[in-house]
Amino acid sequence: MPTAPPQNATPNQTPAPQKRLDFFVIGAQKAGTTALDFLLRQHGTIEMATGKEVHYFDDESLDWKNPPPRPLHARFDWTRPGLLRGEATPVYLYWPNALERLNAYNAQAKLIVCLRHPSFRAFSHWRMETKRVRETFSFEQAIGPAGRARVAAEPGGVHRVFSYVERGFYAAQIQRVLALFAREHVHFLRTDRLWADPETTLAQVQHFLGVPARPLCGEQAYIVPLDSSDLGGMPRGARADLDALYSDDIKTTAALTGLDLADWLSPAYAEPMVEKGMTILTSPTRL
Repeated sequence: MPTAPPQNATPNQTPAPQKRLDFFVIGAQKAGTTALDFLLRQHGTIEMATGKEVHYFDDESLDWKNPPPRPLHARFDWTRPGLLRGEATPVYLYWPNALERLNAYNAQAKLIVCLRHPSFRAFSHWRMETKRVRETFSFEQAIGPAGRARVAAEPGGVHRVFSYVERGFYAAQIQRVLALFAREHVHFLRTDRLWADPETTLAQVQHFLGVPARPLCGEQAYIVPLDSSDLGGMPRGARADLDALYSDDIKTTAALTGLDLADWLSPAYAEPMVEKGMTILTSPTRL
């Protein structure tokens, strides 16, 4: 949900009206956006927002006829010249009107979209909300008729918490992105590639952003802040149901993005990342 800048945040100079952020990581939720945000922060020519997830373009309390940029711009130090500035709020891909607002703010912005196998994304999302004690349904209930009815009953048919299934229908969300932004301004990546080969995946993102390539250092590591591995693995029946539900959408998503997603269609597909702690690099140090 929309949050105010941390009180100890030092960036506080309001930029000139012509100043605009250069790029956004817009989704998907539970698809590696925190890891990517962490890695981008290590680059000397990139400034990420003070605190991940500004939640500016999904803030329904703002006057979007004349939106004030300060809630977004206050997260950056605009006294530092020559930096590429960006932020990561994964709900932008899913939330109604967020992309339209972003386009009105900067139609030339570059967008990064992380895509995770939708069945695994849904399960990871459910585990997170269960650990946060915002979900009482079992996973099977949450993705079934009763669980999805909670989403359908909300205005616009969207829900910030219970949208486990809905957020995984990537194709329609991507079509909205491509209707608003030039294809060359959008970079799609597979989350499983980010975990399995962070060096190559990060190099591709850096190339897309137009910044000098900076290899990963051995001491850099990202560990997920919320370990939900004690909740166990995805129930086999639920996995099969979701795979069948998403099959056509995965094919359309592959055609839209140019990503090879053929292995996602296999019931034998498994994610390469280690669930407990989900370290993607070598250092055991917790952030």
